[in-house]
Amino acid sequence: MNEKEIGELRRRVRRDRSNITTIYGCYINTQKEIISEFSQGTGTMPENEGEKYFATLKRVLSGSLGKNLIDITFKTSQVADSEEHKLLMQLRNSKLQDGEAREALYRKIMDSVHFDDNYLILLGCDVYDVPFKSRDDETQADASSETFTYILCAICPVKLTKPTLRYDPQEKAFHDGGVANVAGAPELGFLFPAFDNRATNIYNALFYTHSPKDNHEAVVDALFKCKAPMAAVEQKKSFEALLTTSLEDSCDLEVVQTVHDQLRQAIDMHKESRVPEPLLISKEQIKDALATCAVPDKNLSKFSVEFDEVFGAEAQLHPKNIINNKRFEINTPDVSIKVNPERSDLIETRIIGGVKYILICADENVEVNGVNIHIADEKE
Repeated sequence: MNEKEIGELRRRVRRDRSNITTIYGCYINTQKEIISEFSQGTGTMPENEGEKYFATLKRVLSGSLGKNLIDITFKTSQVADSEEHKLLMQLRNSKLQDGEAREALYRKIMDSVHFDDNYLILLGCDVYDVPFKSRDDETQADASSETFTYILCAICPVKLTKPTLRYDPQEKAFHDGGVANVAGAPELGFLFPAFDNRATNIYNALFYTHSPKDNHEAVVDALFKCKAPMAAVEQKKSFEALLTTSLEDSCDLEVVQTVHDQLRQAIDMHKESRVPEPLLISKEQIKDALATCAVPDKNLSKFSVEFDEVFGAEAQLHPKNIINNKRFEINTPDVSIKVNPERSDLIETRIIGGVKYILICADENVEVNGVNIHIADEKE
């Protein structure tokens, strides 16, 4: 799925736009016991309550592709005959009305989720008459070309609030409000099936994780029997280590500057182009950047081999997962320097009198602790 397709669905997940008529829920404690199960018709919900349910489900379609929103691809054999795919199709085809299928899904989640708090599972099913889009991207709402039926699942930690003083308007005074169990934003969730090319794709699902540090491998395995891709934060650490180990002494400031600049420029150009498909970077593109810095062939070969071992021979990476395009940073044990990523050229390394230095061009407007300072000229 691309950003436009995700955005199109996200705009639907509202009480006044979607065809989600019932929201199903299951409240589970830390001992993996079901506290309660419920179903609520959205048409009879109080307005504020309904908005909160829909806002929670909508969060499962938020965040960055490749970082928070992860594409899950089923094998052909799974789609043809597998327990996990049959269950998802059963949930979708019954529009979540199959109680046994819901119970099976709850059990899979209970067996694989490990939270320190109780948590809530929310489910909704929408039937979307996809409007036709002409070549000039104009939508014709009265010309539906596809009916897309999909389920959304949100898994939300439930935390116990602290005791507070609460105002009682009848007594016109504040009293102990006690504690309450409050459902937080989803920690993870999924959409099935995928909405690719604005049509149903039962070979894919979209998995959501709130934290780019955690891809919830156990849950992905339980629900989809697929290997979860490396978490975004882990991708960045692995890529940094890969440059260090494979380039060895060739891994200097110029190399890191070049890789960072070329990836940052690719991100900026992709944003300006407004192409909905996510930007992906191949191993060969990174090697081309390294070659411009005259990295020796032996190190390029080593980089290629180690890249395959870490990410996979055919892997393509989201560049935002492996660099911070908003910041260029240099650290020593005692000093940290943050640089505008567009001006990393202001930094250089040099050996003076046998001592290694990091030099920063400081021609104007130098501040130390918020105070403008004067740097004396050589004559002074």
